[in-house]
Amino acid sequence: MAMSLLGRSAALFVLGTTGATGVAAQDAPRRTRIAAGPQLVPRYPGYKGVVLRPFLDISRARGDTPFIFEAADESASISVFDTERFSVGPTLSFEGSRRTRDVPGVRGVGFTVEPGLFAQYTIAEPLRARLELRQGIGGHKGLIGVASVDYVARDRDDWLFAIGPRVTYSNGKYQRAYFGVPVESVATSRLTAFRPGGGIQAVGGNAGFLKQLTPQWGIYVYGKYERLVDDASRSPIVRRYGSRNQWSGGLSLTYTFRGRQD
Repeated sequence: MAMSLLGRSAALFVLGTTGATGVAAQDAPRRTRIAAGPQLVPRYPGYKGVVLRPFLDISRARGDTPFIFEAADESASISVFDTERFSVGPTLSFEGSRRTRDVPGVRGVGFTVEPGLFAQYTIAEPLRARLELRQGIGGHKGLIGVASVDYVARDRDDWLFAIGPRVTYSNGKYQRAYFGVPVESVATSRLTAFRPGGGIQAVGGNAGFLKQLTPQWGIYVYGKYERLVDDASRSPIVRRYGSRNQWSGGLSLTYTFRGRQD
C-alpha cells in the first residue's frame, strides 16, 4: 500500500481538526462533518490480503461554504498558504509495522511516523492535482511520495463522486525496508538476496462517493487499488509471502453539526 489509510485516520487527531477549510466570512458559524466506520487495508506495503481497521475523517467549513474535497487516501494536512487554485502545507501520516513472523528470517519493520509536505493545484474546476512527500521517522526511515489527480463531480454537499490515478515513489531505504532481503538473511529466510533501489513503487487509482441523506446524516464509501511495479514487484518477499495487488476500501456514516459563531 502506498499510503497508510490507517495513518490518515490517526493523523486526523493531530492535524485534521485544526486545518483551514475555506474562505467564507470569518463571522459565519463553523460546520463540522465527522465520518466513522470500518475499512479493509493491507497491513503493510506488499501484504497479501487485508485487515480490518477504523476509518475516520473530519472536515470543517464555514457557513454554507461546501466542505473542501479530500480523497480518502491522502494524509491529514493543514493548508498554510492558499490562493484560488493552489495550496501548500504540512502533512502527517503513519505506516504500520511488519512483524518478524510475517516474513520469517527477515528483520521486521517498526511503526513509522511520516511527517512531510503537500502541494495541490486545481487544474480546472473538476480536476485537482496533489503531491505529497513524506519522510519516515523510525520504522522504515525512508522517503515516500505520492502524486495524484482526481476528477471531482459534486452538487455542493448533497453528493460528491471522485476518481483518479495514483503514482507512488519511494527511495532505496524505504524499499529495502519492506522489499529487500539482506545477504545475512538468506540462510534463515531461504529467500534470494535482493537489494532494491529507489523509484516508482506502485501505480493505481482511488474512487470515493459521499451522499448526504439528511441535513445531519450521510454515507461515505471509497475503494482503492494499487499494483506494485519495478523493484517492489520483483521482491522475493512479495512473491512468496505477499502480493503485487494491493486493495483497500471503506464505508462510513457521516454526521454534520453546526457550531457556534467564533
